[in-house]
Amino acid sequence: MSHKRIPKRKAAIAVGGVAALGAAAFLLPMANASQDNASGATATAPKTLKSANDASDLAAQLQQLLGQAFAGSYYDSGKQQLVVNVISGDNNIVVQAEKAGAVVRQVQNSNSELAAVAQTLKTKATIPGTAWAVDPKTNKVVVTADSTVTGTKWDTLQSTVQSLGSNMATLKKSSGTFKTLVSGGDAIFSQVQDGTVRCSLGFNVTASDGSPAFLTAGHCGVAAKDWSDSETGQPIATVDQAQFPGAGDFSLVKYNDATTQAPSEVNIGNGQTVAINQAVDATVGETVFRMGSTTGLHDGQVTGLDATVNFQSETDPNGVDTVTGLIQTNVCAEAGDSGGSLFTQDGGAVGMTSGGSGDCTSGGETFFQPVTAALQATGATLGDGGAGAGDGGAATADPSASASAGDETGTGDQAGGDQIGGSADPSASAGDQTGTGDQSGTGDQSGTGDGTGTGDQSGTGTDTSSSH
Repeated sequence: MSHKRIPKRKAAIAVGGVAALGAAAFLLPMANASQDNASGATATAPKTLKSANDASDLAAQLQQLLGQAFAGSYYDSGKQQLVVNVISGDNNIVVQAEKAGAVVRQVQNSNSELAAVAQTLKTKATIPGTAWAVDPKTNKVVVTADSTVTGTKWDTLQSTVQSLGSNMATLKKSSGTFKTLVSGGDAIFSQVQDGTVRCSLGFNVTASDGSPAFLTAGHCGVAAKDWSDSETGQPIATVDQAQFPGAGDFSLVKYNDATTQAPSEVNIGNGQTVAINQAVDATVGETVFRMGSTTGLHDGQVTGLDATVNFQSETDPNGVDTVTGLIQTNVCAEAGDSGGSLFTQDGGAVGMTSGGSGDCTSGGETFFQPVTAALQATGATLGDGGAGAGDGGAATADPSASASAGDETGTGDQAGGDQIGGSADPSASAGDQTGTGDQSGTGDQSGTGDGTGTGDQSGTGTDTSSSH
Protein backbone atom coordinates (compact mmCIF):
# COMPACT_ATOMS: atom_id res chain seq x y z
CA MET A 1 0.00 0.00 0.00
CA SER A 2 1.01 3.58 -0.57
CA HIS A 3 -0.09 6.55 1.48
CA LYS A 4 0.74 10.23 1.83
CA ARG A 5 4.01 9.28 3.46
CA ILE A 6 5.10 7.81 0.13
CA PRO A 7 4.47 10.68 -2.30
CA LYS A 8 3.47 10.26 -5.93
CA ARG A 9 2.98 6.52 -5.73
CA LYS A 10 -0.31 4.86 -6.42
CA ALA A 11 -2.04 2.90 -3.69
CA ALA A 12 -3.69 0.28 -5.85
CA ILE A 13 -5.16 -1.43 -2.85
CA ALA A 14 -8.50 -2.50 -4.22
CA VAL A 15 -7.14 -6.04 -4.31
CA GLY A 16 -3.55 -7.25 -4.24
CA GLY A 17 -1.68 -10.46 -4.70
CA VAL A 18 -0.58 -12.24 -7.81
CA ALA A 19 -2.50 -13.66 -10.71
CA ALA A 20 -2.90 -17.38 -10.12
CA LEU A 21 -4.33 -20.59 -11.50
CA GLY A 22 -7.62 -20.94 -13.29
CA ALA A 23 -8.69 -17.54 -14.61
CA ALA A 24 -10.17 -18.11 -18.02
CA ALA A 25 -8.47 -16.85 -21.16
CA PHE A 26 -11.44 -17.57 -23.39
CA LEU A 27 -13.48 -14.43 -22.70
CA LEU A 28 -13.90 -11.65 -25.17
CA PRO A 29 -11.30 -8.86 -25.09
CA MET A 30 -12.27 -5.81 -23.13
CA ALA A 31 -14.90 -3.91 -25.02
CA ASN A 32 -17.16 -0.96 -24.47
CA ALA A 33 -20.63 -1.90 -23.32
CA SER A 34 -22.99 -2.05 -26.25
CA GLN A 35 -26.31 -3.39 -27.36
CA ASP A 36 -26.47 -4.36 -31.00
CA ASN A 37 -29.26 -5.65 -33.16
CA ALA A 38 -28.43 -7.39 -36.39
CA SER A 39 -29.11 -5.32 -39.44
CA GLY A 40 -32.63 -5.78 -40.65
CA ALA A 41 -33.76 -7.57 -37.48
CA THR A 42 -37.37 -7.26 -36.43
CA ALA A 43 -38.38 -5.03 -33.56
CA THR A 44 -38.81 -8.07 -31.29
CA ALA A 45 -35.41 -9.64 -32.00
CA PRO A 46 -33.47 -10.12 -28.75
CA LYS A 47 -30.70 -7.63 -28.19
CA THR A 48 -27.09 -8.75 -28.30
CA LEU A 49 -25.63 -7.72 -24.95
CA LYS A 50 -21.86 -7.70 -25.17
CA SER A 51 -21.55 -6.70 -21.53
CA ALA A 52 -23.05 -8.36 -18.47
CA ASN A 53 -23.56 -4.82 -17.17
CA ASP A 54 -25.94 -4.25 -20.08
CA ALA A 55 -27.82 -7.39 -19.08
CA SER A 56 -28.10 -6.15 -15.50
CA ASP A 57 -29.43 -2.79 -16.67
CA LEU A 58 -32.00 -4.44 -18.96
CA ALA A 59 -33.10 -6.80 -16.19
CA ALA A 60 -33.70 -3.85 -13.86
CA GLN A 61 -35.76 -2.09 -16.56
CA LEU A 62 -37.87 -5.18 -17.16
CA GLN A 63 -38.47 -5.76 -13.46
CA GLN A 64 -39.91 -2.27 -13.22
CA LEU A 65 -41.82 -2.59 -16.48
CA LEU A 66 -43.41 -6.00 -15.84
CA GLY A 67 -44.14 -5.63 -12.14
CA GLN A 68 -45.54 -8.80 -10.55
CA ALA A 69 -45.33 -10.64 -13.85
CA PHE A 70 -41.51 -10.50 -13.63
CA ALA A 71 -40.15 -13.78 -12.22
CA GLY A 72 -36.40 -13.33 -12.49
CA SER A 73 -33.88 -13.29 -15.30
CA TYR A 74 -30.45 -14.56 -16.26
CA TYR A 75 -27.73 -13.84 -18.80
CA ASP A 76 -27.11 -16.39 -21.55
CA SER A 77 -23.40 -15.71 -22.07
CA GLY A 78 -23.19 -18.04 -25.08
CA LYS A 79 -25.83 -16.14 -27.02
CA GLN A 80 -25.17 -12.83 -25.23
CA GLN A 81 -28.85 -12.41 -24.47
CA LEU A 82 -30.96 -11.75 -21.41
CA VAL A 83 -33.61 -14.38 -20.66
CA VAL A 84 -36.52 -13.04 -18.60
CA ASN A 85 -39.10 -15.18 -16.81
CA VAL A 86 -42.74 -14.09 -16.84
CA ILE A 87 -45.66 -15.75 -15.10
CA SER A 88 -48.55 -14.04 -16.87
CA GLY A 89 -50.24 -15.66 -19.84
CA ASP A 90 -51.11 -12.15 -21.05
CA ASN A 91 -49.58 -11.83 -24.51
CA ASN A 92 -49.15 -8.09 -23.97
CA ILE A 93 -46.66 -8.84 -21.17
CA VAL A 94 -44.63 -11.05 -23.51
CA VAL A 95 -44.69 -8.42 -26.24
CA GLN A 96 -43.45 -5.73 -23.85
CA ALA A 97 -40.51 -7.85 -22.73
CA GLU A 98 -39.61 -8.82 -26.27
CA LYS A 99 -39.74 -5.22 -27.46
CA ALA A 100 -37.35 -4.32 -24.64
CA GLY A 101 -34.87 -6.81 -26.13
CA ALA A 102 -35.14 -9.89 -23.92
CA VAL A 103 -35.78 -13.54 -24.66
CA VAL A 104 -39.06 -14.32 -22.90
CA ARG A 105 -39.77 -17.55 -21.06
CA GLN A 106 -43.09 -18.26 -19.34
CA VAL A 107 -42.69 -19.99 -15.98
CA GLN A 108 -44.87 -21.28 -13.16
CA ASN A 109 -43.46 -19.76 -9.97
CA SER A 110 -43.68 -16.05 -9.17
CA ASN A 111 -41.10 -14.11 -7.19
CA SER A 112 -43.51 -13.86 -4.26
CA GLU A 113 -44.07 -17.62 -4.23
CA LEU A 114 -40.34 -18.28 -4.26
CA ALA A 115 -39.88 -15.72 -1.48
CA ALA A 116 -42.45 -17.65 0.56
CA VAL A 117 -40.39 -20.82 0.03
CA ALA A 118 -37.31 -19.02 1.39
CA GLN A 119 -39.31 -17.86 4.41
CA THR A 120 -40.41 -21.43 5.14
CA LEU A 121 -36.80 -22.58 4.96
CA LYS A 122 -35.81 -19.80 7.35
CA THR A 123 -38.48 -20.85 9.83
CA LYS A 124 -38.00 -24.61 9.65
CA ALA A 125 -34.46 -25.23 8.40
CA THR A 126 -32.07 -22.56 9.66
CA ILE A 127 -29.33 -25.13 10.20
CA PRO A 128 -25.59 -24.37 10.25
CA GLY A 129 -24.05 -25.46 6.96
CA THR A 130 -27.06 -24.72 4.77
CA ALA A 131 -27.76 -22.11 2.12
CA TRP A 132 -30.50 -21.31 -0.36
CA ALA A 133 -31.03 -18.99 -3.31
CA VAL A 134 -33.44 -18.57 -6.20
CA ASP A 135 -32.22 -20.09 -9.47
CA PRO A 136 -33.98 -18.28 -12.35
CA LYS A 137 -32.81 -20.93 -14.81
CA THR A 138 -34.92 -23.59 -13.08
CA ASN A 139 -37.45 -21.17 -11.55
CA LYS A 140 -36.90 -22.87 -8.19
CA VAL A 141 -35.17 -22.32 -4.87
CA VAL A 142 -31.97 -24.37 -4.74
CA VAL A 143 -31.03 -25.52 -1.23
CA THR A 144 -27.45 -26.59 -0.52
CA ALA A 145 -26.19 -28.52 2.48
CA ASP A 146 -22.50 -28.80 3.32
CA SER A 147 -20.70 -31.86 4.67
CA THR A 148 -21.58 -31.05 8.30
CA VAL A 149 -25.32 -31.45 7.73
CA THR A 150 -25.90 -35.08 8.69
CA GLY A 151 -28.17 -37.22 10.83
CA THR A 152 -31.26 -35.53 12.19
CA LYS A 153 -30.20 -32.20 10.70
CA TRP A 154 -30.15 -33.72 7.21
CA ASP A 155 -33.48 -35.45 7.85
CA THR A 156 -35.06 -32.17 8.92
CA LEU A 157 -33.70 -30.32 5.92
CA GLN A 158 -34.69 -33.04 3.46
CA SER A 159 -38.24 -33.33 4.79
CA THR A 160 -38.66 -29.54 4.73
CA VAL A 161 -37.55 -29.31 1.10
CA GLN A 162 -39.75 -32.25 0.12
CA SER A 163 -42.76 -30.59 1.75
CA LEU A 164 -42.29 -27.59 -0.51
CA GLY A 165 -42.79 -29.69 -3.62
CA SER A 166 -40.35 -30.69 -6.37
CA ASN A 167 -41.64 -27.89 -8.58
CA MET A 168 -40.65 -25.27 -5.97
CA ALA A 169 -37.34 -26.36 -4.44
CA THR A 170 -34.46 -28.77 -4.94
CA LEU A 171 -31.80 -30.03 -2.52
CA LYS A 172 -28.12 -30.73 -3.22
CA LYS A 173 -25.05 -31.68 -1.18
CA SER A 174 -21.72 -29.85 -1.06
CA SER A 175 -18.55 -31.77 -0.23
CA GLY A 176 -17.01 -28.84 1.63
CA THR A 177 -17.94 -26.80 4.67
CA PHE A 178 -19.49 -23.33 4.59
CA LYS A 179 -17.20 -20.94 6.41
CA THR A 180 -16.05 -17.38 6.31
CA LEU A 181 -12.80 -17.12 4.34
CA VAL A 182 -10.28 -14.78 5.83
CA SER A 183 -7.05 -13.08 4.69
CA GLY A 184 -6.17 -12.64 1.03
CA GLY A 185 -6.13 -9.89 -1.58
CA ASP A 186 -4.06 -6.91 -0.54
CA ALA A 187 -3.76 -8.23 2.98
CA ILE A 188 -4.84 -6.08 5.90
CA PHE A 189 -4.00 -6.95 9.49
CA SER A 190 -5.19 -6.22 13.01
CA GLN A 191 -3.64 -7.13 16.34
CA VAL A 192 -6.15 -8.53 18.82
CA GLN A 193 -5.89 -10.28 22.17
CA ASP A 194 -5.48 -13.76 20.72
CA GLY A 195 -3.08 -12.86 17.92
CA THR A 196 -3.30 -11.34 14.44
CA VAL A 197 -6.46 -11.10 12.37
CA ARG A 198 -5.81 -11.07 8.62
CA CYS A 199 -8.41 -10.05 6.06
CA SER A 200 -8.55 -8.68 2.52
CA LEU A 201 -9.42 -5.27 1.20
CA GLY A 202 -12.29 -5.13 -1.27
CA PHE A 203 -12.77 -1.78 -3.02
CA ASN A 204 -11.63 1.76 -2.35
CA VAL A 205 -14.51 4.16 -1.83
CA THR A 206 -15.23 7.68 -0.61
CA ALA A 207 -17.17 7.89 2.66
CA SER A 208 -20.20 10.14 2.95
CA ASP A 209 -18.09 12.80 4.69
CA GLY A 210 -15.64 12.87 1.76
CA SER A 211 -12.85 10.94 3.45
CA PRO A 212 -11.02 8.04 1.76
CA ALA A 213 -12.13 4.57 2.85
CA PHE A 214 -12.48 0.99 1.69
CA LEU A 215 -15.04 -1.80 1.82
CA THR A 216 -14.24 -5.27 3.12
CA ALA A 217 -16.10 -8.18 4.70
CA GLY A 218 -18.33 -7.44 7.66
CA HIS A 219 -17.01 -10.32 9.72
CA CYS A 220 -13.60 -8.66 9.48
CA GLY A 221 -14.96 -5.37 10.79
CA VAL A 222 -16.68 -7.17 13.66
CA ALA A 223 -13.48 -9.05 14.50
CA ALA A 224 -11.25 -6.00 14.88
CA LYS A 225 -11.41 -2.21 14.77
CA ASP A 226 -7.96 -0.98 13.71
CA TRP A 227 -6.25 -2.23 10.54
CA SER A 228 -2.72 -2.04 9.15
CA ASP A 229 -1.21 -2.76 5.73
CA SER A 230 1.50 -4.94 7.30
CA GLU A 231 1.43 -7.57 10.02
CA THR A 232 3.59 -5.57 12.42
CA GLY A 233 2.80 -2.07 11.17
CA GLN A 234 0.89 0.74 12.80
CA PRO A 235 -2.86 0.99 12.08
CA ILE A 236 -3.67 3.02 8.98
CA ALA A 237 -7.48 2.62 8.96
CA THR A 238 -10.34 2.30 11.45
CA VAL A 239 -13.70 0.55 11.10
CA ASP A 240 -16.52 3.05 10.76
CA GLN A 241 -19.43 0.64 10.15
CA ALA A 242 -19.74 -3.15 10.20
CA GLN A 243 -22.60 -5.54 9.46
CA PHE A 244 -22.39 -9.28 10.28
CA PRO A 245 -24.37 -11.46 10.66
CA GLY A 246 -27.83 -10.47 9.46
CA ALA A 247 -28.65 -8.39 6.41
CA GLY A 248 -25.23 -8.52 4.79
CA ASP A 249 -21.53 -9.00 5.40
CA PHE A 250 -19.76 -5.68 4.85
CA SER A 251 -17.58 -3.11 6.60
CA LEU A 252 -16.69 0.48 5.81
CA VAL A 253 -13.15 1.23 7.02
CA LYS A 254 -11.85 4.81 6.91
CA TYR A 255 -8.19 5.66 6.35
CA ASN A 256 -6.70 7.52 9.30
CA ASP A 257 -4.82 9.89 6.96
CA ALA A 258 -7.38 11.96 5.05
CA THR A 259 -4.83 12.55 2.26
CA THR A 260 -4.36 8.83 1.53
CA GLN A 261 -4.25 8.15 -2.20
CA ALA A 262 -6.63 5.31 -2.94
CA PRO A 263 -7.46 4.87 -6.63
CA SER A 264 -10.43 2.84 -7.74
CA GLU A 265 -8.80 -0.17 -9.35
CA VAL A 266 -8.04 -3.85 -8.87
CA ASN A 267 -4.49 -5.14 -9.01
CA ILE A 268 -4.42 -8.48 -10.87
CA GLY A 269 -0.64 -8.93 -10.62
CA ASN A 270 2.35 -8.37 -12.89
CA GLY A 271 1.90 -4.60 -12.66
CA GLN A 272 -1.52 -4.88 -14.29
CA THR A 273 -4.64 -3.20 -12.94
CA VAL A 274 -8.29 -3.14 -13.92
CA ALA A 275 -9.96 0.23 -13.44
CA ILE A 276 -13.15 0.01 -11.40
CA ASN A 277 -15.59 2.49 -12.90
CA GLN A 278 -18.98 1.62 -11.43
CA ALA A 279 -20.85 -0.57 -8.99
CA VAL A 280 -23.12 -3.07 -10.72
CA ASP A 281 -25.73 -5.58 -9.66
CA ALA A 282 -24.91 -9.21 -10.32
CA THR A 283 -26.78 -11.11 -13.03
CA VAL A 284 -27.23 -14.87 -12.93
CA GLY A 285 -25.18 -16.43 -15.73
CA GLU A 286 -22.60 -13.67 -16.07
CA THR A 287 -18.86 -14.33 -15.79
CA VAL A 288 -17.13 -12.68 -12.86
CA PHE A 289 -13.58 -12.53 -11.52
CA ARG A 290 -12.35 -12.86 -7.95
CA MET A 291 -8.95 -11.81 -6.67
CA GLY A 292 -7.36 -13.03 -3.46
CA SER A 293 -3.87 -13.51 -2.09
CA THR A 294 -4.33 -17.17 -1.21
CA THR A 295 -5.52 -18.35 -4.61
CA GLY A 296 -4.92 -15.38 -6.90
CA LEU A 297 -7.21 -14.63 -9.83
CA HIS A 298 -10.09 -16.98 -10.59
CA ASP A 299 -13.25 -16.72 -12.61
CA GLY A 300 -16.66 -18.36 -12.74
CA GLN A 301 -20.35 -17.62 -13.06
CA VAL A 302 -23.02 -16.12 -10.87
CA THR A 303 -25.47 -18.90 -9.99
CA GLY A 304 -27.93 -17.25 -7.60
CA LEU A 305 -29.04 -13.97 -6.06
CA ASP A 306 -30.42 -12.95 -2.67
CA ALA A 307 -28.83 -16.03 -1.14
CA THR A 308 -29.16 -16.93 2.53
CA VAL A 309 -26.20 -18.67 4.18
CA ASN A 310 -26.19 -20.24 7.64
CA PHE A 311 -22.62 -20.27 8.95
CA GLN A 312 -21.76 -22.17 12.11
CA SER A 313 -21.47 -19.52 14.83
CA GLU A 314 -17.92 -18.84 15.89
CA THR A 315 -18.99 -17.65 19.35
CA ASP A 316 -21.69 -20.22 20.16
CA PRO A 317 -21.01 -23.92 19.39
CA ASN A 318 -24.75 -24.50 19.14
CA GLY A 319 -25.53 -21.29 17.30
CA VAL A 320 -25.75 -20.13 13.72
CA ASP A 321 -24.69 -16.89 11.99
CA THR A 322 -27.25 -16.30 9.26
CA VAL A 323 -26.41 -13.82 6.49
CA THR A 324 -28.95 -12.78 3.86
CA GLY A 325 -28.86 -10.92 0.56
CA LEU A 326 -25.68 -12.50 -0.83
CA ILE A 327 -24.56 -13.40 -4.36
CA GLN A 328 -23.93 -17.11 -4.99
CA THR A 329 -21.27 -18.21 -7.49
CA ASN A 330 -19.15 -21.18 -8.53
CA VAL A 331 -15.92 -19.15 -8.35
CA CYS A 332 -13.53 -21.06 -6.12
CA ALA A 333 -12.10 -19.55 -2.93
CA GLU A 334 -10.10 -20.69 0.06
CA ALA A 335 -9.22 -19.54 3.54
CA GLY A 336 -7.47 -16.23 3.05
CA ASP A 337 -9.70 -14.82 0.30
CA SER A 338 -12.38 -13.12 2.45
CA GLY A 339 -13.15 -9.49 1.74
CA GLY A 340 -11.51 -9.58 -1.69
CA SER A 341 -13.02 -8.11 -4.83
CA LEU A 342 -15.53 -9.73 -7.16
CA PHE A 343 -15.65 -7.75 -10.40
CA THR A 344 -16.47 -7.89 -14.11
CA GLN A 345 -14.07 -7.80 -17.02
CA ASP A 346 -15.09 -4.28 -17.97
CA GLY A 347 -14.57 -2.74 -14.54
CA GLY A 348 -17.81 -3.27 -12.67
CA ALA A 349 -17.54 -3.77 -8.90
CA VAL A 350 -19.87 -6.64 -8.00
CA GLY A 351 -19.10 -7.93 -4.51
CA MET A 352 -16.74 -8.78 -1.63
CA THR A 353 -15.94 -12.35 -0.65
CA SER A 354 -18.00 -13.51 2.32
CA GLY A 355 -17.53 -17.29 2.58
CA GLY A 356 -18.19 -20.63 0.99
CA SER A 357 -17.20 -24.26 0.76
CA GLY A 358 -14.70 -26.30 -1.20
CA ASP A 359 -11.39 -25.14 -2.62
CA CYS A 360 -9.69 -24.27 -5.90
CA THR A 361 -8.89 -27.93 -6.61
CA SER A 362 -12.32 -29.50 -6.25
CA GLY A 363 -14.48 -26.37 -6.62
CA GLY A 364 -17.43 -25.45 -4.44
CA GLU A 365 -19.97 -22.74 -3.71
CA THR A 366 -19.01 -19.21 -2.73
CA PHE A 367 -20.97 -16.23 -1.50
CA PHE A 368 -20.35 -12.50 -1.90
CA GLN A 369 -21.71 -9.32 -0.38
CA PRO A 370 -23.18 -7.14 -3.17
CA VAL A 371 -21.28 -3.87 -3.52
CA THR A 372 -24.40 -1.91 -4.44
CA ALA A 373 -26.11 -2.88 -1.17
CA ALA A 374 -22.99 -2.07 0.87
CA LEU A 375 -22.70 1.37 -0.71
CA GLN A 376 -26.36 2.11 -0.08
CA ALA A 377 -26.13 0.99 3.55
CA THR A 378 -22.95 2.91 4.37
CA GLY A 379 -23.57 6.02 2.28
CA ALA A 380 -20.20 5.61 0.56
CA THR A 381 -19.56 6.11 -3.14
CA LEU A 382 -17.32 4.11 -5.41
CA GLY A 383 -14.29 5.96 -6.73
CA ASP A 384 -10.96 7.47 -5.82
CA GLY A 385 -10.71 8.65 -2.24
CA GLY A 386 -8.54 11.36 -0.69
CA ALA A 387 -5.80 12.89 -2.79
CA GLY A 388 -6.60 10.98 -5.95
CA ALA A 389 -4.68 8.53 -8.04
CA GLY A 390 -1.16 9.84 -7.74
CA ASP A 391 0.91 11.34 -10.51
CA GLY A 392 -0.89 9.58 -13.33
CA GLY A 393 2.32 8.05 -14.63
CA ALA A 394 0.96 4.55 -15.16
CA ALA A 395 1.31 3.14 -18.63
CA THR A 396 -1.68 1.96 -20.58
CA ALA A 397 -1.26 -1.79 -20.87
CA ASP A 398 -2.38 -4.11 -23.62
CA PRO A 399 -5.23 -6.06 -22.00
CA SER A 400 -3.83 -9.31 -23.32
CA ALA A 401 -0.23 -8.60 -22.34
CA SER A 402 -0.52 -10.20 -18.91
CA ALA A 403 -1.11 -13.58 -20.55
CA SER A 404 2.62 -13.76 -21.22
CA ALA A 405 3.42 -14.19 -17.54
CA GLY A 406 4.14 -17.86 -18.10
CA ASP A 407 5.04 -19.91 -15.07
CA GLU A 408 5.60 -17.04 -12.71
CA THR A 409 5.05 -17.78 -9.06
CA GLY A 410 4.35 -15.11 -6.48
CA THR A 411 3.44 -14.72 -2.89
CA GLY A 412 0.05 -13.52 -1.75
CA ASP A 413 1.54 -10.91 0.53
CA GLN A 414 3.10 -9.23 -2.47
CA ALA A 415 2.95 -5.45 -2.28
CA GLY A 416 0.33 -5.16 -4.96
CA GLY A 417 -0.68 -1.73 -3.76
CA ASP A 418 2.52 -0.14 -5.01
CA GLN A 419 2.57 -1.75 -8.42
CA ILE A 420 2.26 0.72 -11.23
CA GLY A 421 0.50 -0.75 -14.22
CA GLY A 422 -2.10 0.00 -16.81
CA SER A 423 -5.58 -1.28 -17.38
CA ALA A 424 -5.72 -4.98 -18.05
CA ASP A 425 -8.10 -7.71 -19.11
CA PRO A 426 -8.40 -10.04 -16.10
CA SER A 427 -9.26 -12.96 -18.35
CA ALA A 428 -5.83 -12.77 -19.95
CA SER A 429 -3.94 -13.16 -16.69
CA ALA A 430 -4.11 -16.91 -16.37
CA GLY A 431 -0.92 -18.27 -17.86
CA ASP A 432 0.45 -20.92 -15.55
CA GLN A 433 0.90 -18.61 -12.62
CA THR A 434 0.46 -19.67 -9.06
CA GLY A 435 0.11 -17.57 -5.93
CA THR A 436 1.26 -18.93 -2.63
CA GLY A 437 -0.78 -16.44 -0.67
CA ASP A 438 1.20 -15.97 2.53
CA GLN A 439 -0.20 -19.28 3.64
CA SER A 440 2.11 -20.04 6.51
CA GLY A 441 0.09 -21.08 9.50
CA THR A 442 -3.15 -21.25 7.59
CA GLY A 443 -5.41 -24.22 7.40
CA ASP A 444 -8.73 -25.16 8.84
CA GLN A 445 -7.93 -23.97 12.25
CA SER A 446 -10.36 -22.79 14.78
CA GLY A 447 -11.12 -19.07 14.77
CA THR A 448 -11.67 -17.08 17.86
CA GLY A 449 -15.03 -15.65 16.91
CA ASP A 450 -16.44 -12.20 16.54
CA GLY A 451 -14.47 -9.53 18.29
CA THR A 452 -11.24 -11.48 18.32
CA GLY A 453 -10.96 -12.66 14.78
CA THR A 454 -13.06 -15.27 13.17
CA GLY A 455 -11.26 -17.83 11.16
CA ASP A 456 -10.92 -21.19 9.66
CA GLN A 457 -7.23 -21.39 10.23
CA SER A 458 -5.54 -23.34 12.89
CA GLY A 459 -2.23 -21.79 13.64
CA THR A 460 0.22 -24.44 12.76
CA GLY A 461 3.70 -24.08 14.17
CA THR A 462 4.04 -20.76 15.95
CA ASP A 463 1.63 -18.80 13.79
CA THR A 464 -0.99 -17.09 15.94
CA SER A 465 -2.77 -15.19 13.18
CA SER A 466 -6.47 -15.61 12.55
CA SER A 467 -7.56 -15.34 8.94
CA HIS A 468 -10.95 -14.36 7.60
